[in-house]
Amino acid sequence: MKVILLQDVHGKGKKGQLLEVSDGYARNYMLPRKIAMEATPDAINTMRMNDKAAAEKAAREKAEAMELSKKLREMTVTVTAKGGGAGRLFGSVTSQEIADALFAATGVRLDRRKILISETIKNVGTYTVQCRLGYEITAPLTVKIQEA
Repeated sequence: MKVILLQDVHGKGKKGQLLEVSDGYARNYMLPRKIAMEATPDAINTMRMNDKAAAEKAAREKAEAMELSKKLREMTVTVTAKGGGAGRLFGSVTSQEIADALFAATGVRLDRRKILISETIKNVGTYTVQCRLGYEITAPLTVKIQEA
């Protein structure tokens, strides 16, 4: 019997995959547990349309990430932090503070976990941090730290 998996099945396949399994396994295990559904012509057509829509969405998101990468390369974000004089800061600048400054300056919302700071920022100056944008696309972002 041909079935379409509704979720990942260890040893069988991934969600959305079309499989040929024995009739008993499908009727007695997969269908009652809603792990799979029978592969009717309508279901196969729906599966192919969903795959096509997912591929288009992924391509669109990758193009948006590339565009954002170009913007971030040219951008400099200024973060103001409390300092004790002589260029030293109280504490360090976090990725959340950089994300907030980026949103305030440009309106680009980037999750703090996607901003990678290679070394702790404890001094006033200019630093470069990496931003992971998805689809293995990263962009350097220049951050200027000023003392308040």
